[in-house]
Amino acid sequence: MKRYEPPAGWTVQAYRFALDPSDAQVLGLRRNTGAARFAYNHMLRRVSAVKAQRAAEASYAVAEADLTPWQGWSLPDLRRTWNEIKQWVAPWWAQCSKEAFNTGLANLSAALGNWHASRTGTRKGRRMGWPRAKKKNGRRSARFTTGAIRVDPSYRHVMLPRLGRIRTHESTRKLARRVRAGTATILSATVTETAGRWFCSLQVAVQRTVRRRPAHAPKAGRVVGVDAGVKHLAVLSTGEMVPNPAPFKAALRKLGKAQRRAARRIGPYDPQARRKRTASNRWQRAQDAVARLHATVSAVRADSWHQLTTRLAQQFTTVVVEDLHVAGMLRNRKLARSLTDAAPATLRRHLGYKTGWYGSTLYVADRWYPSSKTCSACKTVKPKLSLAERMFHCTACGLSLDRDINAARNLAALVRHVDLELPGDAKTGRGAHVRPVRPASAGGAAGREASRPVHPVNVARQRTTANHEPRSLTER
Repeated sequence: MKRYEPPAGWTVQAYRFALDPSDAQVLGLRRNTGAARFAYNHMLRRVSAVKAQRAAEASYAVAEADLTPWQGWSLPDLRRTWNEIKQWVAPWWAQCSKEAFNTGLANLSAALGNWHASRTGTRKGRRMGWPRAKKKNGRRSARFTTGAIRVDPSYRHVMLPRLGRIRTHESTRKLARRVRAGTATILSATVTETAGRWFCSLQVAVQRTVRRRPAHAPKAGRVVGVDAGVKHLAVLSTGEMVPNPAPFKAALRKLGKAQRRAARRIGPYDPQARRKRTASNRWQRAQDAVARLHATVSAVRADSWHQLTTRLAQQFTTVVVEDLHVAGMLRNRKLARSLTDAAPATLRRHLGYKTGWYGSTLYVADRWYPSSKTCSACKTVKPKLSLAERMFHCTACGLSLDRDINAARNLAALVRHVDLELPGDAKTGRGAHVRPVRPASAGGAAGREASRPVHPVNVARQRTTANHEPRSLTER
């Protein structure tokens, strides 16, 4: 499908609200999210059956023209087939919104497209397998793109197709005022269930002044290097060490207790009889308790990163980070849990669009740049530096300081050797490459803060002209 492109001066971002639905509305939400899951699973089984049938016929030397007609997996093909068979396979289809079924078909089309792209080598990363069916007790989600989607003028309700007016747990005043003023347009709404709570993410096209620093954010400096870590969430070149809340580590004791309690309940599988059975209500309540703990851990982690990245994008002109290979770092069994708890890849993802919002520039250092092994004073590179050495000692100049602060200072020093007037990648005098990064895409209103600025992030030329500052960063 054709991607929505906002007009000039507009960005696409998501507003996420927690819902307080009634019991009847919860049934409606589950009915529509279940319809999305049903359409996904049914059409997946159909595509899999056709694929297996064609393979069996080909093994008997059946001509290509005589094989079973292939079931296309593009969204129009899946939707056309579903509309032909829905009255037989889902006679209750009229009770749900058509957008619910479209959600499952769109997800299946994307999954099959990613599988084919990975199989043919056009998709980078780990090789993807054939899509699997969605479980009944899995994550519930449905997306609405047409119909009555709006926020109520009372600032306490949202209107969704076939679901009606649902109360929100928090005020929608900020979005409602923008919509009333004509500076925001709601594109779609996505409802999801997380740990027993329902959320509504509204994908909105917003007219906003990109690269405008808010008045309440004082300008702290021009360049800052940020070294993401495990012991500290991030270490700045200014010497500041942002503490890591380590929410998963803090919740391990409660999580272990809750999981042991759930293991003692009568679950959906009988290990002695080796068959399925009806789970008890206490097992379901125990599972809900575990899910709530995981949701709390995720919320604390996301809040910590949002506070840090927003402050960096607002207060500094240029932010320099590393291109970390997090997937490779997770192969270290001793660091895997701490790395996933810190989620260092979130730093670059958030700064990718927030720097475009607040007028700063994001630079990503080359993955192989030895920021930790290089002395920030004399630029001498150590041949070896183990992870156990937390202090950096330079044998050439005698510098001794924390290794993370040393790495952050080296990252900040990279940009001072970059000519910001040159477009594209820039190379420093020491062989390290730093490149401007464009903002991330909107994210489809999947419950995360997201934006998609129209213009590129690197606005050094425009900023220099506007402020009448003839000096470059190399003269600082």
